[in-house]
Amino acid sequence: MGNDISFPRQHARTQRFTLGAPRTFSVSADGARVFFLRPATATSRANGLWELNTATGVERLLADPVTLLTDQEDLPAEEKARRERTRESGAGIVGYALSGDARVASFALSGRLFVADLVDGAARELPTGGGVIDPRVDPTGERVAYVAQGALRVVELSSGEDRAVAEPDGEDVTFGLAEFIAAEEMSRYRGYWWAPDGRHLLAARVDNAPVQRWYIADPANPATVATEIAYPSAGTANALVSLHVVALDGTSVPVALEFDYLNAVHWSSGGAPLVTTQTRDQRTRTTYSLAPGTGVATEVAVETDPTWLEVTDGAPAWTPDGRLVRIVGEGDEYALKVGDDVLTSGLQVRRVLDIADDSVLIAASEDDPTVTHVYSVGGEVTRLSTEDGVNSAVRGGGTVVLLSATVDSFGTKVSVGDHVVESYADTPMIKAAPRLLTLGERALRAALLLPSGHVPGTKLPVLMDPYGGPHAQRVVAAQNIYLTPQWLADQGFAVLVVDGRGTPGRGLAWERAIAFDFAGATLEDQVDALHAAADVEPDLDLSRVAIRGWSYGGYLAALAVLRRPDVFHAGIAGAPVTDWRLYDTHYTERYLGDPADRPEVYDSNSLIADADKLARPLMIIHGLADDNVVAAHTLRLSSALLAAGRPHTVLPLSGVTHMTPQEQVAENLLLLQVEFLKQSLG
Repeated sequence: MGNDISFPRQHARTQRFTLGAPRTFSVSADGARVFFLRPATATSRANGLWELNTATGVERLLADPVTLLTDQEDLPAEEKARRERTRESGAGIVGYALSGDARVASFALSGRLFVADLVDGAARELPTGGGVIDPRVDPTGERVAYVAQGALRVVELSSGEDRAVAEPDGEDVTFGLAEFIAAEEMSRYRGYWWAPDGRHLLAARVDNAPVQRWYIADPANPATVATEIAYPSAGTANALVSLHVVALDGTSVPVALEFDYLNAVHWSSGGAPLVTTQTRDQRTRTTYSLAPGTGVATEVAVETDPTWLEVTDGAPAWTPDGRLVRIVGEGDEYALKVGDDVLTSGLQVRRVLDIADDSVLIAASEDDPTVTHVYSVGGEVTRLSTEDGVNSAVRGGGTVVLLSATVDSFGTKVSVGDHVVESYADTPMIKAAPRLLTLGERALRAALLLPSGHVPGTKLPVLMDPYGGPHAQRVVAAQNIYLTPQWLADQGFAVLVVDGRGTPGRGLAWERAIAFDFAGATLEDQVDALHAAADVEPDLDLSRVAIRGWSYGGYLAALAVLRRPDVFHAGIAGAPVTDWRLYDTHYTERYLGDPADRPEVYDSNSLIADADKLARPLMIIHGLADDNVVAAHTLRLSSALLAAGRPHTVLPLSGVTHMTPQEQVAENLLLLQVEFLKQSLG
């Protein structure tokens, strides 16, 4: 792609330069083959399934969606909803599952079921009734399970026999799917798990009947019927979730366990099924071992915290020899615990990547939260990644696939020994030059970007560009995350990105500093960082400061112009949460508590009552099809602003969800924001 188009168009067309990049890696148990997804070009959304031979370095296309699908992709509504939860904007093969010997892979295309023979490379469709979601081949490679119309089904590969093994017993019931709250907030996207021998499944039964119904309309097409969603907003009922051990003949045993939240399930040859649950207040987390034949659950670990307990990634799980692997709070650190032994110190463990006989692979940060390295933890702790940046890994049979992104290089480098997996991703026409800073008395991590060719001594208006809330970092040692901020800087701004209290990577106390106080802590950190950055860089013009953000960042941007107009002179709030009573249970109640118990907390963190304080230009952007932060957030704030006589701008995006994958929409959003900022700041 040449430079005959703008960066915003290039950025949108390549879906933030992800198209063409390899992703979703798996390694065979013998380490001889690495499997991954990759589109054919930098502008193709259709992922194919590929194989890398680790001995020869030869890459082979195993399943091409272009040849397997002869008509246009048509996704079931349930699959569209699942992809919204995972923020999946790709097409073609977006997920796959392998048999234990990596001879068979299963995947879905356009709601149809396919399997691939990974030895001869042939892929074929298995006839079903359609609407296939989350197909997973069993560990023995003899059959595939999938979900369709709320039923959990199994297909025998030898005969093609397709049967339901668990069917809904009510119109609001599904088997084998993750409920909204699990997928949106717990990163649990699955609702069923195979036994190691392929003879049973552990399936989640979800009953959405208690959950309130909301309706997402399409005002641009008034003849279209509104979409009904089950949305558990703070203080309201969640879905009822239970577990059942399901045999291939359709008989089942209910698991004798009641819980508020199902965090994770792990079933491997290392031991009995593990189930991890949380209480509604998220202050107690319990891991149980299940007896599949009886459904009896036995506690194996219980953790409590007076504030909350985070859902951990990759654990709890068994080692092959039956020791329990967990990420636990140890003082102010997230530490790796195996059996009775805490094996890390001086690290903030981010996630467990792989568990082998002799070691556990983890991603962790040391004293710099912007850098994540890969460590092997066995008899000793050994760092495997060599370049400072954002590192992760996948392992199998002694073969390690290392994924490394650095602040100086574009993209993520994927290394398998001496071989580098090829990326077809387009190269950005700009290169970001972030200046990573540590600011103020709280050592806030920040990135400052100035216009390319900036002449020292020239004053610049400041644009703050945070996310600023829990669960996400914007300040990391990786080039790609700063491409849009650099383009914004090149339009004549000094762009400052700040991670304040509540963001991950800095320990338990840092994350919990926002408890019951979104509005105070996160806004205070943005203000403090701005003033500290001006001490470091005198070209920042504090008489012209704007702030933009999306989702929590949108909330923070609107909050900033409403409550600190002395500091912020314009704001752009994208998909903002404006009233936390309208956001979901698991996220909101973790930080703010139950609104019935703490109404004053919800009032003090809401933006609605501050509408009459608006004295600065504010643009609010919202996708009308958003089912995560619903458009009611923006509409209620806009109504309050109008009632208070406060002029503002609202940009409704018809047909757009919480993501903005549409090429023209994404491009023009950037251009319109720059125009608004320049006019507002003079």
